[in-house]
Amino acid sequence: MAVRREEERTTVDRYPGRVRVNHWITAISLILLAFSGAALFHPSLFFLSSLFGGGAATRMLHPWIGVVLLASFTILFIQMVRYNFWTKADSHWMRHIGEVVAGREENLPEVGKYNGGQKIIFWLMTLLILVLFGTGIMIWYEYFGATFTIEQQRIGHILHALTAVAMLLVVIVHIYAAFYVRGTINAMTEGKVTGGWAFRHHRLWLRQEARKGVIDERQTPPRGHGVGPAE
Repeated sequence: MAVRREEERTTVDRYPGRVRVNHWITAISLILLAFSGAALFHPSLFFLSSLFGGGAATRMLHPWIGVVLLASFTILFIQMVRYNFWTKADSHWMRHIGEVVAGREENLPEVGKYNGGQKIIFWLMTLLILVLFGTGIMIWYEYFGATFTIEQQRIGHILHALTAVAMLLVVIVHIYAAFYVRGTINAMTEGKVTGGWAFRHHRLWLRQEARKGVIDERQTPPRGHGVGPAE
C-alpha cells in the first residue's frame, strides 16, 4: 500500500487485487443467495428459480453457494479483522453520526482505515453469515436431514429466514453508504482512492500510509523511453 503522486492528483492504495477479487466473490454470492433464497421462500417468488434452471436446481445450488460465501468471507475476515477492532474514537464518531451525514467530519476525531459505521457493518455481517450458515446446515436435508429433529428444522427455517432479511438490510445500508460517500466505489473497483477522499474521511489512515513513504510517479519515465544499452 502506498501514497502516490500522479500527474493530476494524489492517490492512496486502499485494496490490493486479491482483496478486491475476494470482495466481489462475496458480493456476487450474496446476490445469488438472495435470489435463490427468495425463490424458495414463497410461491409468489418461485419464478426466480428460472434464473438457476428450475426449482430442483435452485434447491441444490442454494446451499453450495452458501458454502462459497462462507469460504470467501472467511478469507475477507482474515484480511480485514485487524482494522475493525473498536476504539474510543469510534464511539465518539458514532455519537456524532449526524455531523458525518451533514458533511462536517472535520469536527470529529481522525479515523483510521474504517470508521465506526463500517466496523458495525463488518461485525454484523460476520455474525449474520455465521448464523445463516449454521441454520442452513440444519435445513440442508440432503446431507443433514437425519441429524436434526423436525422441531429443530422448523426453528432453523424461521431463524434462517429472519437472519436473511437482516442480512439484506445490512447489505442495502452498505451499498447505499458506498454510493452516498462520493469516491468510495473506486476503492473496490480501482483499488485506490484520491488523497482528498482519504484526508476527508480517513485522515488517521492517510497519515499512517504517508509515513511509509510517498511514491512520486510524475518522475517515472514513460514505458519504452528508458535508457538503451551502451554502444
